[in-house]
Amino acid sequence: MSRDDPLPPHASVVQTGFVVIGRNEGARLHLCLASVCAEGLPTVYVDSGSHDDSVAVARSFGVPVVELDPARPFTAARARNAGVDWLNANIPALTFVHFVDGDCELVAGWLDVAHAALNADPLLGAVCGRRRERDPAASPYNWLCDDEWNTKVGLTRTCGGDALFRLAAFRAGGGFSSELIAGEEPDLCHRVRAGGWRIRRIDHDMTIHDAAMTRFAQWWQRNRRSGYATAEALARRGMNDARMWRDVLSNLFWGLPLFWPLLPLLWLRVRLRDNAVKASFLTIGKVPHLQGQIDFWRSRRRLIEYK
Repeated sequence: MSRDDPLPPHASVVQTGFVVIGRNEGARLHLCLASVCAEGLPTVYVDSGSHDDSVAVARSFGVPVVELDPARPFTAARARNAGVDWLNANIPALTFVHFVDGDCELVAGWLDVAHAALNADPLLGAVCGRRRERDPAASPYNWLCDDEWNTKVGLTRTCGGDALFRLAAFRAGGGFSSELIAGEEPDLCHRVRAGGWRIRRIDHDMTIHDAAMTRFAQWWQRNRRSGYATAEALARRGMNDARMWRDVLSNLFWGLPLFWPLLPLLWLRVRLRDNAVKASFLTIGKVPHLQGQIDFWRSRRRLIEYK
């Protein structure tokens, strides 16, 4: 495994490029690119078949645009890989790449903290921070997202869509699996860690996300997508992972109509450690999670969007 020597202060900054991905993000993309471009670093925007003015917005910032060929299925994984390919071809001296989803705003000051962490540990392959929801009070679905982003600080198994990667670790892991419609980050992080790299969650705000979920149907679709990713993760890498088996079997048991009369028991168990709202949604969420698993088992491979 390649082990980069720690760089002097600020030297890593000029060796970092941004990959921003999006699909019909509208005003959110404008806010995202404004925050990223404020860093003054190489940036590429990758668009997955937007029907709005996303491409025009990116070009108004002077950002190079990669428009994915619609002949192949769109995925976030494919878009991120395309962004890295563009950076490698046009700015080959880069050492780090920061991925930012087009519905997120980069928090000022985060990049310095992230670079410091990578410079201090040459075996650190990726770092991520606290992703916060823009308006968690707007709906219970937004609040649930904000709670989900509040992950444990320290060494971790995976990161989300926003993260700063050491390119050596990214390449060693083989990049994202472009065919995955969800769960591409844990999949890559599994391979990165298998190569001896570490991943760390830092106690610092990183991005502000805009889920914009106001309807129950959106929340349902998002959980369905998570269920799909859970089943695919088990099939790809988790046959000997007890935790993945537990998640899949839990969804299978609680999500089947036969066992719905027992759901109050699950609610009570969850309620012992969480509030009533979270317990309710985690309990109901077993059903769309199972639906997503069934989608995977039926080989229904297509993009699942909730916005």
